[in-house]
Amino acid sequence: MTVPPPAGQQHRLWHSIKAVAWALLGVRKGSEYERDFAQLQPLQVIAVGLVAVFVLVLGLIALVRWVS
Repeated sequence: MTVPPPAGQQHRLWHSIKAVAWALLGVRKGSEYERDFAQLQPLQVIAVGLVAVFVLVLGLIALVRWVS
């Protein structure tokens, strides 16, 4: 049986996911960017970003194969 991560870590992960999603869309307020920069760990944001880009590329490949 695995132990779930503490609530703070789960919150930070969700916050990292939201920050990366907004960054991929290119829509971000300056104040929110500064808050994220102060609160989030760079390694966690990089990991979430890499996973997000990987999922985006796989989604685009699947869409192209489905259309053609």
